[in-house]
Amino acid sequence: MATLVSSAGGLLAMLNETHPSLKLHALSNLNRLVDGFWPEISTSVTIIESLYEDEEFDLHQRQLAALLVSKVFYYLGELNDSLSYALGAGSLFDVSDDSYYVHTLLAKAIDEYASLKSKAAESNAESVNVDSRLEAIVERMLNKCIMDGKYQQAMGIAIECRRLDKLEEAIIKSDNVQGTLSYCIHVSHSFVNLREYRHEVLRLLVKVYQKLPSPDYLSICQCLMFLDEPEGVANILEKLLRSEDKDDALLAYQIAFDLIENEHQAFLLNVRNRLSPPKTQPSEPVQPESTEASQNESSAAEDVQMTDERSTPNVTVNEDPKEVVYSERLTKIKGILSGETSIQLTLQFLYSHNKSDLLILKTIKQSVEMRNSVCHSATIYANAIMHAGTTVDTFLRENLDWLSRATNWAKFSATAGLGVIHRGHLQQGRSLMAPYLPQGAAGGGGSPYSEGGALYALGLIHANHGEGIKQFLRDSLRSTNVEVIQHGACLGLGLSALGTADEEIYDDIKSVLYTDSAVAGEAAGISMGLLMVGTASEKASEMLAYAHETQHEKIIRGLALGIALTVYGREEEADTLIEQMTRDQDPILRYGGMYALALAYSGTANNKAIRQLLHFAVSDVSDDVRRTAVLALGFVLYSEPEQTPRIVSLLSESYNPHVRYGAALAVGISCAGTGLSEAISLLEPLTSDVVDFVRQGALIAMAMVMVQISEASDSRVGAFRRQLEKIILDKHEDTMSKMGAILASGILDAGGRNVTIRLLSKTKHDKVTAVVGLAVFSQFWYWYPLIYFLSLSFSPTALIGLNSDLKVPKFEFLSHAKPSLFEYPKPTTVPTTTSAIKLPTAVLSTSAKATKARAKKEAEKANAEKLSGAETSGKGKSSSEKDGDAMQVDSSTEKKSEPEPCFEILTNPARVVPAQEQYIKFLEDSRYVPVKLAPSGFVLLRDLKPDEPEVLSLTDTPSSTASPAGGAAAGQPAATAAMAVDEEPQPPQAFEYTA
Repeated sequence: MATLVSSAGGLLAMLNETHPSLKLHALSNLNRLVDGFWPEISTSVTIIESLYEDEEFDLHQRQLAALLVSKVFYYLGELNDSLSYALGAGSLFDVSDDSYYVHTLLAKAIDEYASLKSKAAESNAESVNVDSRLEAIVERMLNKCIMDGKYQQAMGIAIECRRLDKLEEAIIKSDNVQGTLSYCIHVSHSFVNLREYRHEVLRLLVKVYQKLPSPDYLSICQCLMFLDEPEGVANILEKLLRSEDKDDALLAYQIAFDLIENEHQAFLLNVRNRLSPPKTQPSEPVQPESTEASQNESSAAEDVQMTDERSTPNVTVNEDPKEVVYSERLTKIKGILSGETSIQLTLQFLYSHNKSDLLILKTIKQSVEMRNSVCHSATIYANAIMHAGTTVDTFLRENLDWLSRATNWAKFSATAGLGVIHRGHLQQGRSLMAPYLPQGAAGGGGSPYSEGGALYALGLIHANHGEGIKQFLRDSLRSTNVEVIQHGACLGLGLSALGTADEEIYDDIKSVLYTDSAVAGEAAGISMGLLMVGTASEKASEMLAYAHETQHEKIIRGLALGIALTVYGREEEADTLIEQMTRDQDPILRYGGMYALALAYSGTANNKAIRQLLHFAVSDVSDDVRRTAVLALGFVLYSEPEQTPRIVSLLSESYNPHVRYGAALAVGISCAGTGLSEAISLLEPLTSDVVDFVRQGALIAMAMVMVQISEASDSRVGAFRRQLEKIILDKHEDTMSKMGAILASGILDAGGRNVTIRLLSKTKHDKVTAVVGLAVFSQFWYWYPLIYFLSLSFSPTALIGLNSDLKVPKFEFLSHAKPSLFEYPKPTTVPTTTSAIKLPTAVLSTSAKATKARAKKEAEKANAEKLSGAETSGKGKSSSEKDGDAMQVDSSTEKKSEPEPCFEILTNPARVVPAQEQYIKFLEDSRYVPVKLAPSGFVLLRDLKPDEPEVLSLTDTPSSTASPAGGAAAGQPAATAAMAVDEEPQPPQAFEYTA
């Protein structure tokens, strides 16, 4: 051939020759030139096609003709025809060729093959014919990826094409099987849209995991939880508990803590009850609820009793030592699985590290006009949220007269708020609330509102862990006809029996619903949904039928949300019900349909669900439905928070204020606790919207996004706090936005500034309680008491290291970032207009104990440099700096001139906010090593020096936290201050002043 060819005409003419070798010569050369001469070749494409179809032609030549036609069609943009001929080219279509043509057709082939396999799977039939040549191309591609070591690419293609055999091959052949498996888990959660198929993938992964020489039991158990297979989890835990290696027991505890984080109460209780009891059982009479679980729990107590009293003649002392060890471990793991261990530790942490600023609440209280009951109630809500789980009810006790002005439903809310403050106080919950509970409890005021509120409070205290309180709440519900008390008892029951699908409780609540009382019926509808969360049972159609019968809007609304809760996480299984609800003539049921879409597809970022919600957001005739459709986007997208501001940005500029409100809350829900810059930018203009309720939604959403973000990492946090204060203090500001600002102040400092809002656990599993809590919370638009459901989404931001006895040993670890980035906010100062002498003690009193301990420690470390030495010694603790500033204003300039350290040493247990997790490191010479490297949460520790004595943290707190109920009955004038936090503040430590 000549080096330069100006036309393909000569070669095309040769195609008409009779001799086969001439045709072959022409085809070979045209194939080489097609990239440049395809327009000319395209005029003769019919001749080349006839060569491909000519049966007399030799196979190689026919394949060459097919390849040439395929390339011409590719350049013409006819990809379907191009692929069809590429399949005819057989092995001549080289999948390893690095050209745009091959890349494009491979992508097309994989898409085609994947969609055919999906159709076959959906119709449960093999009738969908897949072209064997197409299958061959996909297989060649997969084999090439595996051979080239591109395992992740191979896994992606295999998952998309439903080739689980190839997926398994790619995982096993990869050079890092563990890493590949965890990547595969991530892919299946993020990109596999169909729930059924995702389960198939996870089952395969469990199978591969179990074949490994050293299986990763943590990941296996997470997969089994997704698959809802408690039997498998119980078997693994039991195997680890019976192991003679102490580290295996630690691993079992770690698995249990990781599972607890996913908040799936029914599943965890199922696992707990499947753990077999020790083989030699002491014959002691067991508790009435004689399940395996209670037998095992009592066996540990008997072991202890055996050594002390020897009072039970049937208990043999010469038990198998292995079984004794197993029995002790079993008791511990049952405590973890029931949630009691983690709740107790969290309670102690939140109490001992409480940094809430009472001065903020005092400012709010002073600026709220007494006749404005909405703002009065909002202040009570803000206090409850600010002190959620800390057990600190100082503010309520210091303002009894002010609090007593609450009447009717405000009184209900004020009492229920105690449930949020004491959340997790499982042992004392009932005695704490005793003064308010119905049935003539000592000192009970007898107001149905406070009695109903107390029952709701019990539900909040025992949320998702209602074993001990369910029966009491059922009895309270049965023994009253007062609708306010029924309302509180229904909400309490729904919360405590969340997701357990208990038939008896369901029947009790249903009988309340059928009384057709608007107030009790609304709570009953929501409560049925809470009870049946995620069960997708036939109960939903029963609830829907009643919603069509009743005339009460409140009941229909309660049922609409309840029905949505039943399909939580069921994805495509819920489509029929969603279709039914979204086509309903009643806008309230369509509104429920939006929640059903939100919850069925929560956290999936499913395109179909997003499209449906956007459709309703712009087309429905009802403002309620449109607002909720936009809000629902937040639930669907919380696994990909950065997407939400982009998707709702246009809606946030809608002419319709309801749509703007929905956009604000959607961003608040999906970006909660992330501090995402785009989210803040979208919400900023909405906080000064012309419509009051839009401002309210934007302020609440902004607080949700900014929770635990420090001013050092985003200066807009400080500006937002000042904006809130301005709105609260402004006498001319309208009630709605004032309420939003008060609630936002509470959310910003939630849980004593030690919690964030988290909807996904670290293993990327939905936190059921958190999602459900936010869904019901967003209903506060109609019913303010539901604001307390927000507390269900609070997640403590702490690293709590535990030894084999599940105690908290003292040890230090490193946060490799500037302390100011993650420090607690500075305490607010008293406005100059008021007396500046008395109020700051309120700030100090809440942290008196912690401050005293810290000051003592620093005194030992550095004598003369008490205030500034903390930084130079690497203990740049924010709180010690703050106390220094408060006590000694003169030295602050001196301190600021020193460079800030680029790390700080934290002591177990410590607050570790989500953004800080990437900087957490364990010290190399540390006595304790984590079983699983984790930057926060409950971390089980291996003790490298088990013979040395241990120093424990969180030891003095339980006695005061778990004090008798006397002082906790806040609001009772005779209440005795049992909490340590209410004692007189300690005098400041002595210090030297160096000029």
